[in-house]
Amino acid sequence: MTLLFNGAIATIAYAESYECLLEAHVDVSVSSAVTGVVERVLVKRGQAVRKGQVLIQLVRGIEIAAHKLAQARAEFAARTNLRNDELVEEKLISSNEKDAFETDALLAKLDEREALEVLKLRTIRSPIAGIVADVAVEAGEFVDEEEILRIVQLHPLNVEVVVPVSLYGRIEKGATAQVRPEAPFDQDFDAEVVIVDRLVDAASGTFGLRLELPNAKGRLPAGLKCLVSFPETDQNAAIPNTDES
Repeated sequence: MTLLFNGAIATIAYAESYECLLEAHVDVSVSSAVTGVVERVLVKRGQAVRKGQVLIQLVRGIEIAAHKLAQARAEFAARTNLRNDELVEEKLISSNEKDAFETDALLAKLDEREALEVLKLRTIRSPIAGIVADVAVEAGEFVDEEEILRIVQLHPLNVEVVVPVSLYGRIEKGATAQVRPEAPFDQDFDAEVVIVDRLVDAASGTFGLRLELPNAKGRLPAGLKCLVSFPETDQNAAIPNTDES
């Protein structure tokens, strides 16, 4: 491959290829913050989900009732406190009594907020936008802190590769490379180096790299084996650093 830069021809030759693996950019194990029984499973394996989308609804009758009770008490305390403001103006109750009523109203409001937060824990939402990779529960099952769903984000894909220590210092963050997944996806894709490990494995004389490969349309699945090639340039011409290429 050749590029014309400031009148000089620069030849890009791709060096030896190294085995790599395409992995999900984010892989999240979803569990429940509370124990309970599944009322409804609202997603299926392979389904795309938005961040914050409801995945699983736990049985929550008791929690709904507790929140409604706390809400009623908070509303009553607020009305009582409002009536007592008028009594204070008429000097029918003391400032100490007024302070006690205000404190009761505040505590009732805090109890309502606590009941609402407990209720929210019965609804399990997606922490990221991605694809449901696995659903491990069904309606009627008991759940605790164990994984109940797994969600992966496939744009971009992580490209994990291990290269010889002889390349250390020659490949830097921001460098570009060509990635060729295994068949039937065997065509070249551009990827960018985002992580260069600072530790070398003494036993194998290698170090790790991570590249990111854009996958906005979801054409490539995670889990594919691949080959990655880093460009080498001849020493007679400079190669431009262009992010648009």
